[in-house]
Amino acid sequence: MGLAEAGIRDLVEAHYDSLYRYAFRLSGSAADAEDLTQDAFGKAIARHAQLRDPTKARGWLFRILRNDYLHRVRDDKRRKVVSLDSVGELPAEPPDAPPDIDPAKLQEVLDELDESFRTPLILFYFEDFSYREIADQMDLPMGTVMSRLARAKAYLRGRLEPLKLDD
Repeated sequence: MGLAEAGIRDLVEAHYDSLYRYAFRLSGSAADAEDLTQDAFGKAIARHAQLRDPTKARGWLFRILRNDYLHRVRDDKRRKVVSLDSVGELPAEPPDAPPDIDPAKLQEVLDELDESFRTPLILFYFEDFSYREIADQMDLPMGTVMSRLARAKAYLRGRLEPLKLDD
């Protein structure tokens, strides 16, 4: 028994935009994002019986897309990755106002992050996933998610803030 045509249409209409945004932020490419999004929906339709709770379709689709993305990355070892082991914690006081950030520069810096840091950042800041939802999505303890978010944010801040020169 397959998903009814109306059910497929509803699934795509409800989640296409957020899934595409997630794919774009992960891959950094519109063409790759389109492929990943279409593949995720194709796999979801083929595996619809695995979705026991329709209210969890969004997280299920994001997991399918992420797994597909990770499979592609493993096959393509040419990815540039930056280690965040030496990045410190966030400063205690946030800046007065966030700086204007060029979207292309933001994507470039996101692409430098290892997927294990990029994914929680994208899910939290761009897709409004909670810490718990990210932890479930990535099969990680919530503390690890929080730590990765803090380290990724510190890295982004360091790469995107304008250099402050002493007068």
